[in-house]
Amino acid sequence: MDCQILWNELSAPQWNERFLRITRAPITQSVPYAMAAAKLYGQRPKWGVIVIGGQEAGLVQMMEAGILWNAIHAVIIDRGPLWFDGFGAAGHISLFWQAINTQFPQRFMRKRRFIPEMMDGMAAQSVLQGAGLTHQAGSAYQTLWMNLRGSEDDLRAGLKKNWRGSLQKSERQSLSIDWSDDGGAGLEAFLQYYALDKAARGYSGASVKMMGHLGHAFATKSPTIEGRAINNVVIARVMQDGQPLAAALIFIHGNSATYQAGWCTDKGRDVCANHMVLWQAALRLKASGVTDFDLGGVNDETAAGIKKFKEGLIGKNDNGIHQTLPGIFS
Repeated sequence: MDCQILWNELSAPQWNERFLRITRAPITQSVPYAMAAAKLYGQRPKWGVIVIGGQEAGLVQMMEAGILWNAIHAVIIDRGPLWFDGFGAAGHISLFWQAINTQFPQRFMRKRRFIPEMMDGMAAQSVLQGAGLTHQAGSAYQTLWMNLRGSEDDLRAGLKKNWRGSLQKSERQSLSIDWSDDGGAGLEAFLQYYALDKAARGYSGASVKMMGHLGHAFATKSPTIEGRAINNVVIARVMQDGQPLAAALIFIHGNSATYQAGWCTDKGRDVCANHMVLWQAALRLKASGVTDFDLGGVNDETAAGIKKFKEGLIGKNDNGIHQTLPGIFS
């Protein structure tokens, strides 16, 4: 079989229709993410349809930058490619990366940064290196996906016991949820609180500037298919006596959504408002048609507590999967 990558041949509606066929699509392969990155970093997006054996097999979004007619050149694929049903086996993955390696070979003055969207393991490393890619040491990436296809009762039963207990505690408090589904005032308020919380607690987190660009890109003229928005912004705030205790910023992209950032006050932690905000957000996403919720990157070194908290939502994989990618390649 041969593999072709047809760049920029689809119209926006054609791309969006195909994007909705993807299971667990990461935010970095969404069009609004490309628009935000292009504005912030000066990169140019390219959208490719993967054709294997004459059949459309999947999609890939690539970011590119270059000067002097690309004599100095960079190509970035962040958590791609994405496969349609029936594709994505090791042979298909190998063919895709061989095609990329042929089109954009390693050379002087070209930087390549690829994060393949596949489960890590010896077989994955072998496939990628066999396709001509070079692994960068110490670059594995972990995330957690919550499966929202089950009923609310099933999802609740799939929570870890202690997580479910904390959620029940929050539900006994006089808390309410405030929703914002746009990239306007709700986003600006969230970012102000987030910046203050980040500075006060001294943790590393997503760039406030990048999140602002993402928020506006996701909220700007989102296309619809059969009345459903392809991209959207969801901001959830837990309130008590008119004061916000916790908040979450979430982006919807196709059938998937990503928890981008959040914050919680000390009082909010006392009443488990951080549990309520994520649980209620998951239910709202489910009601809007989202099937897979990316809870965001986790690690065991600098944020073991956050990882443990997020793991409570998927229980013993009853509610989702723990995904480790093979890392960064060049």
